[in-house]
Amino acid sequence: MADLIKIYEENPNPKAIKKVIDVLKQGGLVIYPTDTVYGLGCDINNSKALERIARIKGVKLEKAKLSFICYDLSNLSDYVKQIDSSTFKILKRALPGPYTFILPGSKSLPSVFKKKKEVGIRIPNNNITLEIVKALGNPLVSTSIRDEDEILDYTTDPELILEKWDNLVDLVIDGGYGGNEGSTIVDLSKDEPEVIREGKGSLDIF
Repeated sequence: MADLIKIYEENPNPKAIKKVIDVLKQGGLVIYPTDTVYGLGCDINNSKALERIARIKGVKLEKAKLSFICYDLSNLSDYVKQIDSSTFKILKRALPGPYTFILPGSKSLPSVFKKKKEVGIRIPNNNITLEIVKALGNPLVSTSIRDEDEILDYTTDPELILEKWDNLVDLVIDGGYGGNEGSTIVDLSKDEPEVIREGKGSLDIF
């Protein structure tokens, strides 16, 4: 049975954030709000939790399309190869914001990701998420929680999310209603930026 915890984005309660961190450090899975849709995440350094996410998605961990939720751009070199100044300028302009950027993975990625040539990097403009990642001290590995509903791609109501995911995750954060439009995905691993999926993030910044 998953716990439901209410956290307000304007002023995330440190005690509530600590509860989330405790769950993550114990290998738990957490559903949390972002600036787009609700995400399912775990600690990047916990291989058992990563395996659980891969099982939920029904894929092998090496094949799972997961993104890394970071607090800012300062530790980017731990996860991606050195990037040029024009790429960095795009990241600086767009983040935090509703974008996922595909970048070439570095050799210092955690062992389960060693074979990944590219990684998705995300810095959502959401205080709850940013406070969690900051307190955790390293990225969350994340995936969107999609819905089988033919009309809505994503569930937006935390109570309904809890109902559906109760037996699969350890904690659901109620950060208010989520959106139902995913992030804009842009591949920056090649010479020219390539839009993989148009989502909430405007393309004007490119």
